Amino acid sequence: MGRASTLCILCRGTKLLCGKERCPVLVRFYSKSRIEPLINKLRLHGSSPPSVFIGRIGYPYVAIGPLIPPYLGDTSIIDTPELWLNKSIDEIVDFRSQLVRGKHRVKITDVETTDRIIEYTRELALAEKPVYTEAIFEKKPYGKIVFYDEVQPHGPSAPIKKIYIGNPKYDQKIEKAFYDTDLKAKDAILELYRKGVRISKIQRAFSVGAFGTKKHRRFVPTRWSITAVDSTIGEKLMEKTREHPWINEYRVYNLNQFDNRWIILMIPGEWQYELIEAWYPNTTWNPYGTSISIFNSYEFYNGRTTYAEIGGCYYAARLAVNETLNKEKRQAGVVVMREAHPGYIMPIGVWNVRESIRKALQHPYKKFDTIKDTLTYVSKKMDIPLQRWIKNSAILKKHLYQKKIEDFQKKIEENYDDQTS
Repeated sequence: MGRASTLCILCRGTKLLCGKERCPVLVRFYSKSRIEPLINKLRLHGSSPPSVFIGRIGYPYVAIGPLIPPYLGDTSIIDTPELWLNKSIDEIVDFRSQLVRGKHRVKITDVETTDRIIEYTRELALAEKPVYTEAIFEKKPYGKIVFYDEVQPHGPSAPIKKIYIGNPKYDQKIEKAFYDTDLKAKDAILELYRKGVRISKIQRAFSVGAFGTKKHRRFVPTRWSITAVDSTIGEKLMEKTREHPWINEYRVYNLNQFDNRWIILMIPGEWQYELIEAWYPNTTWNPYGTSISIFNSYEFYNGRTTYAEIGGCYYAARLAVNETLNKEKRQAGVVVMREAHPGYIMPIGVWNVRESIRKALQHPYKKFDTIKDTLTYVSKKMDIPLQRWIKNSAILKKHLYQKKIEDFQKKIEENYDDQTS
């Protein structure tokens, strides 16, 4: 029997032996127990937020289909992560667990077939408001609440036999991009972003192959579509960031959200970026560790040529910091630090990273003249000692080394001036 199983049996949600602030098993159980009687049937109808899910198992043959709650009404909040920062993790898990995932296996290139399930799944992804959706399953929905790092959680799933939807009203901006089969997917993403379409909507439409030239349209697994859209927008913003003048001071923004402590440190100089994540024991990605686990991904002025080790969080945070720099028409080096504490009991998707950074950057920042004063302030905001952050940071080590060289050169010049005066 594994360590986790043993702890759970001994604890049973009462002693919190795992170190988390709340029992994740009970959070899942209570959410599932509330929803199970409503979905334990072969026929389900409700108002899809609208929401769809494209799987990745078996690629290039994947399971596509709608996400449906077992009730009618305005369900839009359930699939609009931009509005979730004022919710608790328990609330998010509760309403996301109500979404039943319908599954229909297709080839990723089958975006234009006459298959009704494919057609209706795409229509839901393009819809602006909740859509009445009815599904007949081959068997009753089964499985537990599913959690991912990149994607928002959802409830049980079942293979679809038939599906029917009401008359969806398309988002006009997305609809225009959908019907433009000469417009490249990248250009469609950027155009919709410039027009103010929410990133979650762009990601949803992109996942069903709604963008791109006709022969290149494909279903894209949901977790890949999220990172692809974040990366595409971030890359474009980054191009503009590099053209702007440097900021004149060191800046520190901070935020506590979902028991994640965030620091965004901006350094005067050319564009460079790093995300450093520190996961405490008994958190999502360090469940059985006895010490804090720290890892990073970074890029210098010319960007990366390989996928970031940290994954989708890297691109979500990069998009957010470039948004702020572009609004101010400024350029800077950026180090994002994240402390994930035990209260972050389960993953809820990379939207959390993007929206938390956006929120932090809307707050007033602390301004400093020197890196020493900046890091002294940072050390007071984070629990992990400053030296551990520096040790695990490519950009901070580089910057501190450069400052030492500059200070040394300055001292030599001053000594030379004294000798010749």
